[in-house]
Amino acid sequence: MLSQRMQEALNRQVVMEAQSSQAYLAMGSWAEIQPGLKGVTKFFFKHSDEERFHMLKLIHYINERGGFAIIPALAQPVLTFVSLKKAFEELFAHEVKVSESINDLVDIALEEKDYATHNFLQWYVNEQIEEERVARECNDKLELIGDDKSGLYLFDRDIMTMEQE
Repeated sequence: MLSQRMQEALNRQVVMEAQSSQAYLAMGSWAEIQPGLKGVTKFFFKHSDEERFHMLKLIHYINERGGFAIIPALAQPVLTFVSLKKAFEELFAHEVKVSESINDLVDIALEEKDYATHNFLQWYVNEQIEEERVARECNDKLELIGDDKSGLYLFDRDIMTMEQE
């Protein structure tokens, strides 16, 4: 059974995952109307779906452990970006924030000796390592590309394979 403190903390993470999904959905919608960014569009939409999966996984866990998962109202995400580079900088900053939040959850689980939740959260810890790596690599590549349109073309073409590296 979850403590009240753990249930509240996990519900805050539900909000964060839902907001992440919405933010990446907005990024995908913005990318879709930019010329030549089909790969980037797919990347953002895929990440939106993944964040929704992360949210659902938390909801199921909270409810299975005797808590009550709260479905949150969400704030309007940023809808437009001055550049693709800025969108990916926001993606990376957001993933770092999510990692910090997951680490806080792990701390609470250990403080409360809630080893079941600690074990459950290890999937998120590992997932965030991967999410940060991909976001960092995207930013590194965009930094290298600069304003080179042929580089941007290759980035867009190859972005969906970056997660497999």
